[in-house]
Amino acid sequence: MNINSKEIFKTLNPNRIWVPVLIGVGIVSYLFISDPDFTADKLKLVFDAELWPLFLAILVILIRDTGYVYRIKVLTNHDLTWVSSIYVIILWEFASAVTPSVVGGTTIVVFVLMKEGIKFGRALAYVMLTAILDNLFFLIMSPLALLYSNDELFPNAEDMQVHLGNSLQVLFLVSYCLIAVYTAVMSYALLIHPRGFKWVLLRIGSIRFFRRWKNNLNTHGDEVILASKQLRGKKGRYWVTVLAFTFLIWIARYAVLNCLVTAFSEVSWSEHLLIFCRHLMMWIVMLVSPTPGSSGTAEFFFNQFFYEFLGDYTIVTNILWRMFTYYPYLLLGAIFLPRWIRRVFFQKKEEKATPVETPK
Repeated sequence: MNINSKEIFKTLNPNRIWVPVLIGVGIVSYLFISDPDFTADKLKLVFDAELWPLFLAILVILIRDTGYVYRIKVLTNHDLTWVSSIYVIILWEFASAVTPSVVGGTTIVVFVLMKEGIKFGRALAYVMLTAILDNLFFLIMSPLALLYSNDELFPNAEDMQVHLGNSLQVLFLVSYCLIAVYTAVMSYALLIHPRGFKWVLLRIGSIRFFRRWKNNLNTHGDEVILASKQLRGKKGRYWVTVLAFTFLIWIARYAVLNCLVTAFSEVSWSEHLLIFCRHLMMWIVMLVSPTPGSSGTAEFFFNQFFYEFLGDYTIVTNILWRMFTYYPYLLLGAIFLPRWIRRVFFQKKEEKATPVETPK
């Protein structure tokens, strides 16, 4: 893994927040223009929202983010302080918000963890394990969502049919299979047989077409072996805790939308479960989005998946949903990144340079 600080800071440049913002605003504007029934009065519908579900949504977000912070502390055996854990999660969310979902921010997060005092092998192990745990949630919950919702899981919106035909199910299936393959390979490499994984990489590198990458494949194999060593001997309590918090985090992430829907519409418990299931399906489809933080893709699919629950309130709920769950992390990243740079690059150097007084 090439940890190039210049490339990482190029990716984390706060100026990049305008790209996803402009894409998101562009798609929302398109939704306004393409709606023949849209009037300026529809934006005023936001004032019809009940306040208690909005406050509940904020509480759920705080629970989710607290879960993220505690999980990274548990993953690192509490070697990170609370302050370090908060910085890591904010920058992790910021990296996810400014990079496409298909690219991810693995290298960036490894770099951040290393600057917080976690050695490379451990940092890589924790990031890989986090990806495996998150994907495991999708792989387990998606079939359950399919079983619960039957034919209601995928929307039958007219606009969806015009743009995608019947390919939404295919897109979901492709995304699910890619996640399953990736998770299986990474689980085998990290948790079961890292040396066997390296052997496969070397065999691939011996193929004529891939010989130019043979050295890189060998390096990646060594990195996985090093990462795997960091997770050996972990007790059952460790695995149960990180898995439980993974499910708490993702359930809370999806429950935010349920709170926002409740602010505008009366829905039954069965409809709440269907909204949760659809959100899960939409998120998996969004994972293959080429745009930073799925901006544009998220706004477009939101209208198609949830119009039947919200009606005229769909667009204002769409905007609120992104304002609650996406744009704050762009803002927090832009605010905290300079502080984190000063903290890990300058303050720590000053602390090391300060001589320790010995008692006479």
